[in-house]
Amino acid sequence: MHRILLNSVFLLIIAVPGSGQVQIPCEQKVSFLFIGDIMGHDEQIWSAENRETRTYNYDDVFTFIKPLISEADIAIANFEVTLAGLPYKGYPQFSSPAALADACRNAGIDYLVTANNHSADRGKNGIIGTINRLDSLGIPHTGTFTDEASRDSLQPLMIRKNGISAALLNYTYGTNGIKVPEPVIVNMLDKNLITRDIEKAWKMNPDIIILFLHWGTEYDTIPSDSQEELASYFFSKGVGLIIGSHPHVLQKMIWYKEDPVFNSKAVIYSLGNFITNQRKPKTDGGSMVRIELTKKEKSVSVSKAGFYLTWVYTPIIRYRKKFYILPCSEFENRADFFTHPSDYVQMKKFVNDSRRLLYEQNINFSEYIFNANNWLLNN
Repeated sequence: MHRILLNSVFLLIIAVPGSGQVQIPCEQKVSFLFIGDIMGHDEQIWSAENRETRTYNYDDVFTFIKPLISEADIAIANFEVTLAGLPYKGYPQFSSPAALADACRNAGIDYLVTANNHSADRGKNGIIGTINRLDSLGIPHTGTFTDEASRDSLQPLMIRKNGISAALLNYTYGTNGIKVPEPVIVNMLDKNLITRDIEKAWKMNPDIIILFLHWGTEYDTIPSDSQEELASYFFSKGVGLIIGSHPHVLQKMIWYKEDPVFNSKAVIYSLGNFITNQRKPKTDGGSMVRIELTKKEKSVSVSKAGFYLTWVYTPIIRYRKKFYILPCSEFENRADFFTHPSDYVQMKKFVNDSRRLLYEQNINFSEYIFNANNWLLNN
């Protein structure tokens, strides 16, 4: 399903005088795409419903963004709903049709993280139901578990592609005050717990450890001091990538390229929203972050880092509100695409606000720009 990079895995054969042919391993590469908050407000549920059959389909949501998702070797997203069954409901206690996860898979999303402040919205049955439905759809996931034995055997989630292995760990700052009933588990953002999990992960010999953290202050575009302190601490424990969600707005991205202390590590403090019905300024879109890893001999490092701005377009079609995720750069000069001029103006405002923030605060992270049918880093 995903395009394999042509130079990802191969051997170069050279002749050495007096010793015949020697195989020298060349560098291996893998691309990761990190995706922000996938939510399920009431309007999204109603939009996906077939009124006659009472079935649901969300595939249209991903129509314009699917090619970018599928291009990456590995795509990982924050799944911020439960699949707890009927009654389907949005905020404040989410339960979406399993068709939402099915559409994520159809769009090319390979892995979902499920530890967030809405994990326990439907209690024990909701957590177990989400796990079971994702398992039945064949979507690997991490962050919530049916019991301690399951957590011990399934965590970290190991990802292997193109000769590179990554250990994925996922945690949340809390569950909106809802107690997580035993024996089910929602991974909590506890420094000591995560430290132990990192130590366990290293015993599995991954090339890199990735932390996907649900943290920060909602609607604040500036990371908190505690976020920055935790990032530094986890880097000191050997974590290579830290991916953030929860604020529902964008926050800065830093690639410590050629840094003597953090040695090519990267942190994205908040990816923002991916699909949602939130329409206030800065919440109506987000980013997808594409990071390329390169392995030379036994060392893996970030070799390329960039982001795509995305925006949720919600036109009324046949008396129904629709939801489409747009890659902003591809549509920012296509005013004629939008049903109403106000929609185009709203997207342009999101784009301008986002660039003002990220262009000023990002370090070594550039935007992917659509140019003549190609996506190029705006270095």
